[in-house]
Amino acid sequence: MKGWKKLKNRDIKNASAMLREMENDYVSACARFLEPDSSRVWKSEGKEGEISALIINSRSTLLPVFFGNSGVPALKFLKSFLRPKNIHSVQGLKDEVLVIENELDNLGMKKADLFDYELMSLDQKPLIKKNAALPGSFSLKAAQLTDLDKLAPLQAGYEKEEVLPEGSEFYPAASRANLKKIIANGKILAAELNGKLVGKINVSAVSFTRYLVGGVYVHPDFRGLGIAGAMAGSFISSLIDEGKGVTLFVKKNNTPARRLYISLGFKYRADYRIAYY
Repeated sequence: MKGWKKLKNRDIKNASAMLREMENDYVSACARFLEPDSSRVWKSEGKEGEISALIINSRSTLLPVFFGNSGVPALKFLKSFLRPKNIHSVQGLKDEVLVIENELDNLGMKKADLFDYELMSLDQKPLIKKNAALPGSFSLKAAQLTDLDKLAPLQAGYEKEEVLPEGSEFYPAASRANLKKIIANGKILAAELNGKLVGKINVSAVSFTRYLVGGVYVHPDFRGLGIAGAMAGSFISSLIDEGKGVTLFVKKNNTPARRLYISLGFKYRADYRIAYY
């Protein structure tokens, strides 16, 4: 493979075709690639000039897409890239993230934290099991902007527990703005118990033919009641009805969540990693 070059406009069609072909393993990268004016892409070429690997930079996140190739060229461009830009995180298939991690280690970049996940996917209606009736008055609702104030504490809890690296500062205004954007995109379901919003689940990214589901959170006082299963089963079923597949990441050490998704029919695909800097 040759060294790295910036992707040109003439390469976009071929890069898109390759990403589509392996979309199931690269949903986040595909979604970032499709966002208008938000990413820059580097390519490596094979002996015949064909694209053999990509690295997508979107909002200070690097996403490697090596298409299963090993022995990618040295990432020499990262050294000059670090001067004008900050790298906030690297995410993707674990083996491919490790290549960039090692390069950043050699350049003296220090990791703030890292999370290992299982990448799971589902392409048919979830296997929804009938749960015992939830206590009180329970319902599911499509969240609206009028629910913003009630949902903000749940979004904050999710980000603090599941997203932010250890020791990072939480910014309420940024969290609220992110939640507002999610609600405006129209793909978020809330769980209501006795008039109180106690859980949420949403689409976090849209790829060519798949939804990436995230933001799954139930208030600690209401866990163990079957709320997460009710939300996930209903929400994911509605997404499948649209004709798209569904992908999600679950932390390897989150045994209850892994069991839930397996019970719904999700299948393990690969190890996934997010390294924060």
